Amino acid sequence: MDQAQTVMVTDDTLTMDLSDGRTVSVPLTWFPRLLHGTSAERNNWRFIGDGEGMHWMDLDEDISVENLILGQPSGESQKSLQKWLKAREKN
Repeated sequence: MDQAQTVMVTDDTLTMDLSDGRTVSVPLTWFPRLLHGTSAERNNWRFIGDGEGMHWMDLDEDISVENLILGQPSGESQKSLQKWLKAREKN
């Protein structure tokens, strides 16, 4: 399995450099929690599983390298996302 080596999140893109030399870039709209996060929240992440994925602590988001390679966006339901967004408004 390929591992992430570097990760960059902009206002509209998630880009990852992989151990095999590939770069994968996907629209941030695929991951609504990242899309709705602040720049500081997006940049507060860590590798998990020896680089098999990333975890964003502030946004409670996990993204695997495999899902990005396969072109799979977040599987979070709209109901779950709306509940999360509503909880953010209270803070």
